[in-house]
Amino acid sequence: MMPTTSPKPSPNELLKASSPTLAGTIAQTLADPNADRFSDDDNQFLKSHGIYQQDDRDLRKTGKKFILMVRLRLPGGVMTPAQYLVCDALSTRYASDTLRITSRQGLQFHGVVKSDLRALVKGINDALLTTLAACGDNSRNVMAPPSPATNGLGEQVHQHARQVAAAISPSTPAYHSIWIDGVELDLNDPKNRDFVDPLYGKTYLPRKFKIGFAIPPLNDVDIFTNCCGFIAVADAAGKLAGYNLTAGGGMGRSHGNEATFPRVADLIGFLLPDKVVDVARAVLTIHRDFGDRGNRRHARLKYVLADRGAAWFREELERRLGCPLAEPRPFNFERQGDAFGWNRQADGRRFLGLFVETGRIRDRDGWRMKTALRRVVEQFQPEIRLTPGNNLILANIAPEQQTAITQLLASHGVNAADQGSRLRRASMACVSLPTCGLGLAESERYLPDLITQFETLLAETGLGDEEITIRMTGCPNGCARPYMAEIGLVGKAPARYQVYLGGNEASTRLNRLWRDVVKDADLVNELRPLLTRYARERSAGERFGDWCVRAVWPELAASAPPASAG
Repeated sequence: MMPTTSPKPSPNELLKASSPTLAGTIAQTLADPNADRFSDDDNQFLKSHGIYQQDDRDLRKTGKKFILMVRLRLPGGVMTPAQYLVCDALSTRYASDTLRITSRQGLQFHGVVKSDLRALVKGINDALLTTLAACGDNSRNVMAPPSPATNGLGEQVHQHARQVAAAISPSTPAYHSIWIDGVELDLNDPKNRDFVDPLYGKTYLPRKFKIGFAIPPLNDVDIFTNCCGFIAVADAAGKLAGYNLTAGGGMGRSHGNEATFPRVADLIGFLLPDKVVDVARAVLTIHRDFGDRGNRRHARLKYVLADRGAAWFREELERRLGCPLAEPRPFNFERQGDAFGWNRQADGRRFLGLFVETGRIRDRDGWRMKTALRRVVEQFQPEIRLTPGNNLILANIAPEQQTAITQLLASHGVNAADQGSRLRRASMACVSLPTCGLGLAESERYLPDLITQFETLLAETGLGDEEITIRMTGCPNGCARPYMAEIGLVGKAPARYQVYLGGNEASTRLNRLWRDVVKDADLVNELRPLLTRYARERSAGERFGDWCVRAVWPELAASAPPASAG
């Protein structure tokens, strides 16, 4: 049963149906030394291989220079020391000599040219990593809490995240053929010619699908922004009793289209640990079968929940599982964010949380993070964990190694004890310009300087080192999850942003639009009166987002135009 809500399939659906292996003509283009780019059709297939074809938009006046972005699918963001060192070396040889940590705990290689693409992807796979399904109409990287276990739940939750990631991975034979064997897929072989993915079917999902795991009271994965979320619930002894299931979250929207919107997930029910894989697969198949295959802007699972309701969803899920879910169990999220500096693990070892501004691991004057990390990993062999906040953790470190690692980092300009203001550490940005084809305004390249301006403003208004979550994206798709931030800045046009206010510390509440268009140069001055009022009017311990809900949201409601009588 695979109904659609729109009678006419979108062009993407027809394209997937034409090549269920997702092979397209990728292998032929790779083998053609005269081809500087992939076709538009192959560009869609490439996404399921973890690759986006882009161009350097800074150079468009002199003609398009085609480049590629390659993304890892890395469950829970965990890498061995050897794997990280391979990625570091590959980025130096084939990419822009940088690594970009994503908001889903993955890694991205930027600026890759076509002639180097297969060598890069093969090198990634040789390190027992993959790019398969890091993009495209399938389940993306499965997220899990990045901090090493400080209680008895961490390792169990990560194990379940890995099991789910393996169970929902697409099985196309084209990936291995193209990137590992380096040959065109033999479509004369019946098993390839007649291939249909056993889970996804012939046309995969209507759009992307996101799964995350969280352990209260820390909501570091922004669990309510995921299509499918598992919130760990501990029993009286501190052991994993099971999970509360959430469904229907998502950030993306389109400017000028009120039928598109960000949405926080619904709380659906409770399940035992041994049901987690079955439930994940069942939720995915509901998206597969009921997602809109005619309108890609209405194709995420969140719209299925919004249109049909959480009660319908639970009934359909239970029907597919063949058993009922229990009622959700109590839980409480207190905050969202990463642990910085040195911390103690449950097993007595140490982990170090490192702030990586806008997620870009690189060397620059006075701050040689890329070289520093390479040398620390080579010498001390820590486990690498990437965070949903675009940051990085060095884990499983012996206590006696702490001083030496701190000194090695300091020699490269990385101060483990002082990693910037709380405001800066709580900030996030998407990549946007110059490589993302969807970018309408700057994000990664602009946010650091903007944060400096806000730091000055906070000092002037008496707010000192106040933590306020500021997230910026260059377009409304919301890759940095701006709609959950206390201040969300969303690109609307070159040097123009929407301003959203009112997210909360636990990242369980959507913010609201405050200003529809603000010039980049005016952002700080536009917010100055509000921050001045906040410093004067706030209650003891009241966060900026909570004050906005109390003081600003009523003003927005009062100034809104009256609803149409029709």
